[in-house]
Amino acid sequence: MGFGGISIWQLLIVLAIIVLLFGTKKLRGIGGDLGNAVKGFKKAVSDEDNKAPEQLKDQTAQQQQEAPEKQKDKV
Repeated sequence: MGFGGISIWQLLIVLAIIVLLFGTKKLRGIGGDLGNAVKGFKKAVSDEDNKAPEQLKDQTAQQQQEAPEKQKDKV
C-alpha cells in the first residue's frame, strides 16, 4: 500500500500516461514556468515583508512631523 491505497505501480502507470500525452519537452516547460512563478511569488512576499517596516518607519516619521503642525493650527 502506498499513498491512500494507491500503489507505486499505479503511480508509475499514471506518470507514463502523462508523459505520453504531453511529451517531455512540454512537461519540462510547464515545470520551468511553475518554478518561475513560485520564485516570483516568494520574491514578492519577501519584498513586501522588507518594505513593511520601512513604510511603518516612514509613516511614524511623517506623523511626528505633522504633530507639531497640527498643534500650531489648533492654537
